[in-house]
Amino acid sequence: MQKLIITVAPTGSLPRKEQNPHVPVTPQEIVDCALRCEELGASIVHIHVRDRDQNPSDDPKLFQEVVSGLKAAGSKLIIQISTGGRAGSGLESRIARLNVPCEMASLTTGSVNFPNSVYVNPPADVKALAEAMRERGIKPEMEIFDTSMVQPAIDLAKEGIVSTPIHFNFVMGLKGTQPATIEQLVHLKRMIPENSTWTVTGIGRFQLPLAVHAILMGGHVRVGLEDNIYYKKGVVASNEMLVERIVRLAREFDREIATPGEAREILHL
Repeated sequence: MQKLIITVAPTGSLPRKEQNPHVPVTPQEIVDCALRCEELGASIVHIHVRDRDQNPSDDPKLFQEVVSGLKAAGSKLIIQISTGGRAGSGLESRIARLNVPCEMASLTTGSVNFPNSVYVNPPADVKALAEAMRERGIKPEMEIFDTSMVQPAIDLAKEGIVSTPIHFNFVMGLKGTQPATIEQLVHLKRMIPENSTWTVTGIGRFQLPLAVHAILMGGHVRVGLEDNIYYKKGVVASNEMLVERIVRLAREFDREIATPGEAREILHL
């Protein structure tokens, strides 16, 4: 079984310090948090940025501040830029972030209902983002909110726009999207090509049980305050606490933790 790749998503677009004081929102806070998580065992950092009012931002300068800060500190983390549409849904804005040096970026291959909005990803935009990543040598992480998003990712590879093996991230448990059940996770794993790699992102209370099953099934795990602000019911988490728990559980199951260098080999970066 492959060593376990841990992705940390420290910020996201929604949680605010009023909800959890540990949410990093300034570029320096994000850098400092990512470095601590790297020391604990994370090998990928999934980056969103915020403006001065904690609102999600699509400003490439803020993404660059985070990346530059990590590089200046000597971090070996794999940097994964979010191209999500919450912080600026225009295609031009989403592509502009890809000019910030990174090895990976998120790519959602379809549209889906979020609790209070529609996350719109027209096929032409998905293809344009994939092509922009290919031109820059960036590996996409296919963000799968529903089973209907798997085949479009495979089709991009068949067209030669995306290189193989494909890396998938199964996002599960968000209201309006696919259920966070073990049956669904097994179904998703069966849908993807055999040589693919995959990560599970459980939303809210589903983060822990899905992470455990991913560890046991040979997949990889994403944790972080973007997806879950609690350690357990009534106890707010920090990103460091969430990473540390996955490392501890993986060791209990005799699953070794991948270093950033080993993660690059597993993901064929």
